[in-house]
Amino acid sequence: MGKGLLSAAVAIAVGLVVVGTAGAMPNEDVIDVPAIGKGLCLHNLFQSNMVIQRDKSVRVWGWAAPGEKVTVSFAGQTQSAAADKERLWQVTLTAMKASSTPQTLTIKGRDKTLTLKNILVGDVWVLGGQSNMEFGLGKIEGGKAEIYSANFGKIRHLTIPRKAGKGRRRSFAITRKWSSRSKKHTRSGYWEICSPETIGDLSGIGYIFSRRIHMASQVPIGVIDTSIGGTTLEAWTPMEVVRKIDAPETRQWLAEYDKEVAEFDPQKDLAERIRRKKEWLARKEKEGHKVRPVNQVIPSDLRTVPRPAGKCYDRMIAPLAGFAVKGAIWHQGYNNCFEGSLGATRHYQVFSKMIGAWRTAFNDPRMPFGIISLCTADNQLADNFLEKMLDAGAYIRQAQYKTFLDFRKAGDKNIGFVSSYDQRRSWYHPQLKIPVGERIAAWALATQYDCKLSWEPPYVKEMKVEDGRIVLDFELKGPLGTNPEGPIVGFAIAGKDGKFQPAQADFPVTGKDSRGRPRRDTRRLVLTSPLVPKPIHYRYAWARNPHANLVAGWSKLPLATQRSDSWTLSDLYTAYTGKEPTNTIDKLEGNEHGELKKALKAADLQRRLHEARALLKEHEDTQ
Repeated sequence: MGKGLLSAAVAIAVGLVVVGTAGAMPNEDVIDVPAIGKGLCLHNLFQSNMVIQRDKSVRVWGWAAPGEKVTVSFAGQTQSAAADKERLWQVTLTAMKASSTPQTLTIKGRDKTLTLKNILVGDVWVLGGQSNMEFGLGKIEGGKAEIYSANFGKIRHLTIPRKAGKGRRRSFAITRKWSSRSKKHTRSGYWEICSPETIGDLSGIGYIFSRRIHMASQVPIGVIDTSIGGTTLEAWTPMEVVRKIDAPETRQWLAEYDKEVAEFDPQKDLAERIRRKKEWLARKEKEGHKVRPVNQVIPSDLRTVPRPAGKCYDRMIAPLAGFAVKGAIWHQGYNNCFEGSLGATRHYQVFSKMIGAWRTAFNDPRMPFGIISLCTADNQLADNFLEKMLDAGAYIRQAQYKTFLDFRKAGDKNIGFVSSYDQRRSWYHPQLKIPVGERIAAWALATQYDCKLSWEPPYVKEMKVEDGRIVLDFELKGPLGTNPEGPIVGFAIAGKDGKFQPAQADFPVTGKDSRGRPRRDTRRLVLTSPLVPKPIHYRYAWARNPHANLVAGWSKLPLATQRSDSWTLSDLYTAYTGKEPTNTIDKLEGNEHGELKKALKAADLQRRLHEARALLKEHEDTQ
């Protein structure tokens, strides 16, 4: 065996970092173990310090010489298989109970034996989504204290290395990446034992989730982080799955993509990007700014057509296909907002298919899948209520909630949903992640670990339109309430003209108690507005950072972002401006978006003037 292969075998077996690689630049990835090695090797999911999924048959696989017999031994089981002509071998271990006792996995070939140590049997959860799932524990509010107390030897975590490229990956390389912040290489692709030294860069939500699950269940927990910032839902869905979606918005998106592929010239694209970068550098230097040198050489595998469906799936999920896991949690949506309500419509069409594709990849048609709704940004207040309803983020949240309801109505009890909009921060990377991790952990504990915890939001059971008001009946345990306490805010209602106004929301009076005080039905709401005499639709929490406070009174879980209408941003443009949008599809041009925003601001002003006049009249009448 050559020295490089020997180093790789040692690294994969005992979790050591290879000290250096000749010729590697400080800002380059150092490959400690290749994605697929020569001779007998394992898929890089299988390492010392890993967690193997309990209560499921476990596929173990790797590569060897064609026809070579490979024998795998673990926890009293021994299975053998021969490598096929493509070098692939695989065996299946029968289901095992959870075990916190470190065990050894041995893989023996014709003339080489690999030994993996300190392996536990428990539950493995996959983390998916974009930057707010990826956001590291060390960056969140309260994260430093969590790091200092992260002494959980039975929690193991693995972050899948990012790697640009084309095609579907079969494995991933184990690497070290240079960090300009810490001035050292950070490990990527290694199973790590949870400790203050290893946990800081792991997903903050993922760590809080795994910590809570482990503390409650007392079984080993493994988390695999696949999240990548700045990614769309379509990128996490196999292209072949997207192509089967028979909906006009998705078909149109695919037609545009196919056209881009046919017309794309990578050399021309590269030259244009370099030209724009040079212009930017020249402008900055002329303005007196110091600019760092920019590497203008873009690897050929990065010069690809924008926004292909399946790109993240192919690079991050496909390599894990066939690995046994407990479930997944998901937090994404920001990058699908850039196309307004059109993007949200397509998000709804694709999301359930993405969940199905992930379940297929992990060989479990009922795999638990927990959805965390889109996070906050910006700030909606009483004064700018209508203006902030323009944000497409609410449409994305509603699409996520509607997807959850579809699964729920179909009897699928393994799909979860929790809102995160009530963790009010005005930044698009809100650092208040601990409550969000605890909330999605409560879903998992209640549905997968038999813990008596509340996780479900209040549901609107029925909507009635009667006598100039909308009446909502709710399904929930206990009463409705507000958090923070005070009048209920967050609802808007509209009539046939499609113009919304903030609604007054009240619990209806049903009688009087023994002391003569009004008795109210706290499972029903009445929505009214003097500016909407004949309402037909409602929306709730309809902003990126909504001014909304309705919760289940006991659990304090928020009512999800939702609506009864199906109006698009194009419909609102027509309702508020009286003009038809340029595009026949639901896509506002830049000037149209500005016009709608201006019209909504004007409507906010008119409402405030109406409220002021009403207050003055009330005062005069009192006098």
